[in-house]
Amino acid sequence: MNFEECLPHMRDVVSCEASLRDISLMWRLIEATARMTCPDGTQGLLSMLAATRQGFESLERDLIASFARQKVANLMVEVGTPARHTIDALVRNLYERTADVGFLATDQVLREFLAGTGERDAEGVTGRLRAYRAKYTVYDAIALLDTEGRVRAAAGSAEGFTHGDHDLVARTLQAEGYVESFGPSRLQPGMQPALVYSQRVLHPSSGQPAGVLCLVFGFATEMAGIFASRHTRNGRANLVVLDGEDRIIASAEPAWMPIGLQVPVSAGEEVSLRTWSGRKYLVQTFAAEGYQGYAGPPGWKAQTMVPLDLAFDTARAGVLDGLEEAVVDGLLSHSAGFCPPLHDIIVAADAVRRVVWNGQVMAPAQQRDERALRTVLEQITDNGSRSDALFSRSIRELADTALAARLSSARFTAQWLVELLDRNLYERANDCRWWALAPELAAALAAGSERARADEATRVLRHINGLYTVYTRLVVYDRSGRIIASSHSMDAHGGGVVGSRIEPDTLSAVLSLPDQQHYHVTPLRPSALYGGQPTWVYHAAIRAPRGGEALGGIGIVFDTAPQLEAMLRGALAGQGDEQAAFVDREGRVLCASDAALAVGGRFDGLPPDMLKLPRGQGAARIVVRDGQYMVLGVSASPGYREFKLCDGYDDQVLAVTLQSLGPVREGRAAARRPQMLTTSRRQGSAPGQEFATFCLGEELFAVRADQVVEAQPSSQVHRLPSVGSSHRVGMLALRRDGLVTRHVSVFDLDALLGGPGTTLSAGGQVVVLRGENFELGLLVSDLHGVWSFTAEQSQHAPWTGDMLPPLVTQLLTADEGRQLIQVLDVQRLREWLSGRAAAARRLTLEAVDLMVE
Repeated sequence: MNFEECLPHMRDVVSCEASLRDISLMWRLIEATARMTCPDGTQGLLSMLAATRQGFESLERDLIASFARQKVANLMVEVGTPARHTIDALVRNLYERTADVGFLATDQVLREFLAGTGERDAEGVTGRLRAYRAKYTVYDAIALLDTEGRVRAAAGSAEGFTHGDHDLVARTLQAEGYVESFGPSRLQPGMQPALVYSQRVLHPSSGQPAGVLCLVFGFATEMAGIFASRHTRNGRANLVVLDGEDRIIASAEPAWMPIGLQVPVSAGEEVSLRTWSGRKYLVQTFAAEGYQGYAGPPGWKAQTMVPLDLAFDTARAGVLDGLEEAVVDGLLSHSAGFCPPLHDIIVAADAVRRVVWNGQVMAPAQQRDERALRTVLEQITDNGSRSDALFSRSIRELADTALAARLSSARFTAQWLVELLDRNLYERANDCRWWALAPELAAALAAGSERARADEATRVLRHINGLYTVYTRLVVYDRSGRIIASSHSMDAHGGGVVGSRIEPDTLSAVLSLPDQQHYHVTPLRPSALYGGQPTWVYHAAIRAPRGGEALGGIGIVFDTAPQLEAMLRGALAGQGDEQAAFVDREGRVLCASDAALAVGGRFDGLPPDMLKLPRGQGAARIVVRDGQYMVLGVSASPGYREFKLCDGYDDQVLAVTLQSLGPVREGRAAARRPQMLTTSRRQGSAPGQEFATFCLGEELFAVRADQVVEAQPSSQVHRLPSVGSSHRVGMLALRRDGLVTRHVSVFDLDALLGGPGTTLSAGGQVVVLRGENFELGLLVSDLHGVWSFTAEQSQHAPWTGDMLPPLVTQLLTADEGRQLIQVLDVQRLREWLSGRAAAARRLTLEAVDLMVE
């Protein structure tokens, strides 16, 4: 994809490009001026300016392109994630339909009706189809056709129709399994397009085809529900479902993109720029992942289409505004992981500040009053300030955009998980009620202790369980709660299931169900039918013929652990650093992808307001958890169709997703540097001593400017194992005109001062110091400035109570005494590192011991 075509529509990137070009030109002018006018002895400054100019030329070429690429990627995370979930949700739903038609086609009542060997009353069979549709509300119509295509019985929108589609009947009669068809159908009013699942019904005696069963899926209703939960009607993008010929068969906004139009697609989920109907669109297309070996109707996919002229016309998300600055600092230190262009900008900003700082310390002190050099240093400072302001603004904007995309993805993933769960459990509530209507099961309970009837019930349960593998077992029990038949007769411990009893509270609830439309679900708790592990068991009453009293019930044991784990794994596919879990309203874990989160334990640290999210609502935010910066997404159970909404069952489940952005760090002092000091600048007329200042966390330190060689990024340090307690972290190569002239050892200043130390990976700067016959580097957080302090602003550091010679011997005050700066004694630092101070301490301690004796 040519990202340059997107640039004119990215106002912030265009502005950044123009500013970069202006600043780059200014660096060229400063370098040229310095070469023509600066005195001898400033070769280091000239080399530094040349490197800066080259760096900005590289930024002009590379940064804008990567900036634009990241903006497109962030946008497509936001609008592409719903498209991916749309096709996956649809295919998972349709997989259940392939199982339904295969099972219902074997229904004994329907087979005997078509064969003419059983129920001959069409009204009675129609009633049975209506009862099925009342439980499986995803179907617009159910029709039973003979081999000539005549409608023998129907429920739903097909009632009153006399004939079905002859071609569909012919194809289905020739097929051994189900047939999936989409197009205009005679089973729909007005020959509207329909998604039909059909399967032949075999004669109960001869095994020859006796007719065809057709299930007409409520495709339009299903897509309206999916679009409602995943598409934001803001006119910025549209979400469509396409067939194998790339024609729209469902559109979130049909007035914009009507059904039936053919649209361009992208290949392999890549983002493509396509022109359609005179307008350019960013397009991303998703085929289904597939489920249980089922890939969905051939060629079907979901696609998001974003008009290029509107794609980037959005306000800043404001993600960073709600975070503490320390957290923002820490997040930015991990920018290379979640937004590489952002990392490039941060590195560039560091380079500019280092240029200004080095420029202030590199010019020989005795020449700083020369007019030409002073002018160059002023230009360096001013252009550095412009660069810093540009980078600071760009950093905030791009970080905000990148993190907003992560939050959007987390929210959609959590939403997808709870929807997936509710859609799955909806089918379980349907299954138990439908199977309770099987005449073989009612006959077994009515026959009491008759063994043949119980064996027949066992056969039926085993047949069902073989088709529906999401269940550990199915059981039938009488009014006393005694199990008389089970699809698997042995429990996990080798004991027999038949003869054991259902829990008393469950039995009471099942026998109290008012009719065949109601069901009962046990709370997620340990069950003997599931090896003592927590599970949901769905129950329905089995009644005497024609809706009589309850003879007992059927319990279907959901294979909870592997099914929930499979949902979590599927949602996190390809996200190695992400975790997910299902929890209840109290934060108790139902299932988690992280083995450390035990089922039944608490998911600690979830914000109380997120545990109280309203039904169907989701939220995402950035949190600090387990020593990590994390994107937290939470979504509350929405229900599906009537399930958990108006069927009397309400089991609130939340989905939680966590994605790590990196370990918590002290942060980059660059993002929260102390304000510029109110003190005499080096160019001023006031006499004083110049000090180079730098940051260690939020504290300011200083050394005399004439003791500074230069500063380099910590990324240039060659790592070495620390030796003893010297706190040496590595070596740094010093260069002149691109050639290495010498190496210096680098020491961690924070560790030397008794702190936890600074990791090189967290970013930072190395200040190279010179003393009498030695050079060394100090690892610090960031650079600050070079300032002139008068004698009145200096004082001796107070005694610390330690017998060791202090490293900080002087304090500087600025901002009318509000700012205190600690001055390091470079010579004492060298002695400390050489071990002389340690030896002096040993001698002192020995003398103290002698005095005590």
